[in-house]
Amino acid sequence: MTPAQWDFPVELCCRPMAFVTLTGLDVVYNAVHRAVWDAFCANRRADRVPISFKVLPGDHEYPKCRTKRTSYEWYIPKGILKTGWMNKHLNLVPALVVVFYELDWDEPQWKEKQSECATRVEIVRQSLQGRNTKVAVVLIQKKTPLPPGEDVIASERAAALCNACDLSGKSLFVLPHTDHLVGYIIRLENAFYEHAQTYYYTEIRRVKSHKEFLNKTTHQLLFVRHQFKIAFFSELKQDTQNALKNYRTAYNLVHELRAHETNMLEIKTMAGFINYKICRLCFQHNTPLDAIAQFRKHSFDLSDPEKEKMGILSLQLKEKNVLHSELIITLLSNAVAQFKKYKCPRMKSHLMVQMGEEYYYAKDYAKALKLLDYVMCEYRSEGWCTLLTSILTTALKCSYLMAQLKDYITYSLELLGRASTLKEDQKSRIEKNLIKVLMNESPDPEPDCDTAAVKASQKLWADRVSLAGSNVFTIEVQDFIPFVQCKAKFLAPSFHVDVPVQFDVYLRADCPHPIRFSKLCISFNNQDYNQYCVVEEAYQKSDILEQSSQGTMCLVPGKTRKFTFKFVAKTEDVGKKIEITSVDLILGSESGRCVILNWRGGGGDAASSQEALQAARSFRRRPKLPDNEVHWDSLTIQASTMIISRVPNISVQLRHEPPALTNEMYCLIVTVQSHEDTVAKDVKLTAGLKPGQDANLTQKTQVTLHGTDACDESFPALLPDIPVGDLQPGEKLEKPIYIRCGTVGARMFLVYVSYLIDTIVEGKEILCKCHRDETVTIETVFPFDVAVKFVSTKLEHLDRVFADIPFLLMTDILSASPWPLTIVTTQLQLSPSMTPVDQLESYVENVVLQTGESASECFCLRCPPVTNASGVATGCYIISWKRSSPVESVPVVSTVITLPHVIVESIPLHVNADLPSFGRVRESLPVRYHLQNKTDLVQDVEVSVEPSDAFMFSGLKQIRLRILPGTQQEMLYNFYPLMAGYQQLPSLHVNLLRFPNFTNQLLRRFIPTHLFVKPQGRQADDNSIAAA
Repeated sequence: MTPAQWDFPVELCCRPMAFVTLTGLDVVYNAVHRAVWDAFCANRRADRVPISFKVLPGDHEYPKCRTKRTSYEWYIPKGILKTGWMNKHLNLVPALVVVFYELDWDEPQWKEKQSECATRVEIVRQSLQGRNTKVAVVLIQKKTPLPPGEDVIASERAAALCNACDLSGKSLFVLPHTDHLVGYIIRLENAFYEHAQTYYYTEIRRVKSHKEFLNKTTHQLLFVRHQFKIAFFSELKQDTQNALKNYRTAYNLVHELRAHETNMLEIKTMAGFINYKICRLCFQHNTPLDAIAQFRKHSFDLSDPEKEKMGILSLQLKEKNVLHSELIITLLSNAVAQFKKYKCPRMKSHLMVQMGEEYYYAKDYAKALKLLDYVMCEYRSEGWCTLLTSILTTALKCSYLMAQLKDYITYSLELLGRASTLKEDQKSRIEKNLIKVLMNESPDPEPDCDTAAVKASQKLWADRVSLAGSNVFTIEVQDFIPFVQCKAKFLAPSFHVDVPVQFDVYLRADCPHPIRFSKLCISFNNQDYNQYCVVEEAYQKSDILEQSSQGTMCLVPGKTRKFTFKFVAKTEDVGKKIEITSVDLILGSESGRCVILNWRGGGGDAASSQEALQAARSFRRRPKLPDNEVHWDSLTIQASTMIISRVPNISVQLRHEPPALTNEMYCLIVTVQSHEDTVAKDVKLTAGLKPGQDANLTQKTQVTLHGTDACDESFPALLPDIPVGDLQPGEKLEKPIYIRCGTVGARMFLVYVSYLIDTIVEGKEILCKCHRDETVTIETVFPFDVAVKFVSTKLEHLDRVFADIPFLLMTDILSASPWPLTIVTTQLQLSPSMTPVDQLESYVENVVLQTGESASECFCLRCPPVTNASGVATGCYIISWKRSSPVESVPVVSTVITLPHVIVESIPLHVNADLPSFGRVRESLPVRYHLQNKTDLVQDVEVSVEPSDAFMFSGLKQIRLRILPGTQQEMLYNFYPLMAGYQQLPSLHVNLLRFPNFTNQLLRRFIPTHLFVKPQGRQADDNSIAAA
């Protein structure tokens, strides 16, 4: 708004701040200068010093300073204060002029730059001739300066520049243009603020020095002028306490002025200015009572009462032309923003209601309705019925005055409802108006409305009646609280497909009079059912308000009306949920106007959830009602139900022998018997691993119908929809299922039997799909454990074997099955690096193992020399087995055991001995040692025999011989036993000169060290011993 003649001037109302001008900044074409200026003026926070900045050219002409008076002896002032004096010191005469100049300390042309800077400073001083304004210089530099005292060149040049510009060191500043520009600017501001305060302090002292030349006889106006100037300079200096003190002194001096017709207006104006300053500073100092007292004290006695009366009347006339609603709405809008900022939602809503009412008084009904409609949602959800009723009443008036049909109907429905606190006569009036609107007639005016607005609205309503527009209005009830409540409830959470689906719809009206509706229809997620759930009643327009409370669709206030529906579900909806998507209750007729009350889901409006919570927490005993009535609060909404399949009338039994053994074809016999009265058609069987288990189980489980099949991983884990045919009533069917489990652990198997059967529901024949499923958990265990070991021909454990030296492979099969196992046969498949010494054949064919029993086999093998030092593959051991059963068709399972690798080492010399299995005391034993050279070199061998106490021997006790590559040497000895028992043989020692690492310890692996010696006896005794 532009200031009017009766408003205070802007310079009086603003906060006085020190005025500082900046020169030397090209803020248009120089980006650095623009950044500096933005840092000074943009986004100034409250904690920064109060300074008013302005960019001016260096040769700007400031207001001329008049010659100061040395005496006021013959001076007669023309008035108290010049009109532009405050504006001059706020915006024209600076306290400080700052000269900005780009100059670095290492500038090569320092002298020229220094001279140019001094010239600019001198131009500024010339334009400020006669004023005490301070001058400062700021050097804009590209580099960050070093700390004081460290840069000698900078110190010297700074002193030289101050001398050339006639400045003190405190008036020269450096501004590096770096990333921390704002921080440097804030430090500069603080320094500028100190200079400005010094200037205003000097001005205050200068004004005070004039007082000694004044006298109260001729200079009364000057006393007020000087006192006001001191107070204003104190405000610029931010010394508000002294400013308030001097303003009060000036105010008292104004009262001492001699008033006459020529200066009366000036005195009143100046007194008003000072009074405003005093009140403002009192509020600023948090002393509002002092401000109020000052305002009440401020008055003038008029000598002409008639003029005073005319002035008051003129002010009142002017006040009538002021749009108070606009001012109030602006203030309320600011208050709403404030409370929204500090998160006060209820206070914000209260103010928005006041704004809506102000818009209503200002006849801006559209904005009033928008605000009130926004606030209603909060008051509905929190249950403020009294406040909601008041807002709805105002909103109803707005909708009536604008002839907004849908809004008028909506607010009427809600004002008739249970959330309304209106009296019965008021509700009756609103109900009758609502019926008039539905009959395409104009409603009666709302009370307390503006007469002119009512006349305009009646014309709008007449136009609405004459125009043929859309006459159907759909109102989403969940956002309102209408006078009709609705609750829909299925009688059960689920229904079998051969049983009719039943549900009830409860309606309750809260209006003053019985009211007749025309139609009730329910919509489902499957729209095919909508046609079965419609109630419709035709009546005359005048019968909407039904006095007799008769008729199907007539609702009596306070009484609960129940409508029952049922329909037959479709067979394709088995396993699906049927949901009530909406309930529509239609008021009126399509020939006139029609309102559709739409409830989403099974009913409920904006207040239903809160009312249900209160009813659940209430311990109040409900009164007893007749049998055909129910308590409304006890009803719950059940908006969905599940359609499930018909109850099957067949039995499914599973027969098996747990646990299952790994990789066997485990037989699960499924027995299905029909107990239906008619033929079960298209019987299908689904059997196998139940879905949803571990993926590894799915990969390691196979199911087949034929136990003789070779079941591999290509077979599925679940066989779906196996056709079985039809089952006659009482007929029994057996079906074997074979399962192969590749890993141990528990598995859950599913057997699912489905069939079709004809049945009659509500006189309608339908084809029902029934099913029964059974689950069984089967544990799978290992059938046996297999242990494999390598031993020498002396049956000693070997961790490695020697090339071309025979060794033994021993296998041990230990039964871990709770059922007897039949080992059909075994097979040893050797790798190419292994060769058998004798014929490979199974020694455990058709052996039956009970739990805990074992069967062992031994194979003699030989390994040729190899180059692989990490180990040689032995091969695999294949066990063919089956569960012992009288059934001959049980398939044989082959389990492949991978044999461990063995380390093969080469040996330079192999020694083996030929000797009898036993000896007899004092009977000679022939012993023959074979020494075989396993290398490509000639072996020099030293052989010695160490005697034993149990034997005498004949033969070479010590010999040195040479064995050619690949040949062998025989050594023959005769041992003569001296003692009976298990005796130590004479020890053979071999030393290889070429292989010093060949030890006798290694030699003992190949030749026997002990022999059993029998005592002497008769031949018959020997025969008897042999027989034994």
